Amino acid sequence: MSSYCDAAPGHPFHGPYHDTEYGFPLTADNELFERLVLEINQAGLSWLTILKKRDAFRRAYDGFDIDVVAEYGDRDRARLLADPGIIRNRLKIDAAIDNARRIREIRDDYGAFAVWLDAHHPLAKEDWVKLFRQTFRFTGGEIVGEFLLSTGYLPGAHRESCPVYREVLRAGPAWAR
Repeated sequence: MSSYCDAAPGHPFHGPYHDTEYGFPLTADNELFERLVLEINQAGLSWLTILKKRDAFRRAYDGFDIDVVAEYGDRDRARLLADPGIIRNRLKIDAAIDNARRIREIRDDYGAFAVWLDAHHPLAKEDWVKLFRQTFRFTGGEIVGEFLLSTGYLPGAHRESCPVYREVLRAGPAWAR
């Protein structure tokens, strides 16, 4: 059975993501927010599409600065809906803005998004999905699963025989604690 570990190496977009980001733990709120927004935008599309548009997403969403995005209003929504560099889907754009606001609330209660994630770890994937659905918008099972896998909260991003697997372990993902 082919896996991301087989297909990604050497690919101009998948390769660097696989080798240096996928499955590695993230702790910075803006980086976690970026990954959540990208996973939401991937719904119904290929991950390659998202990786190719990643720089445009960063520009469009002010570097994924949670505090800036949480203040977006109608003018920003219209700007995002008109931006051909990103996925122009009203539900996904509204989810990004609302989720930035939710993360700000989480920071008020926990100090950081990563602390909130750590406070709920470990959970079974089904329980994570339930928690995310109660907390965020546009967070179904596949989105939540990939977000948690890609940020080191769930195991399985890499096969144990993949050289990157050892690098991920050295980085100390939550699932390995």
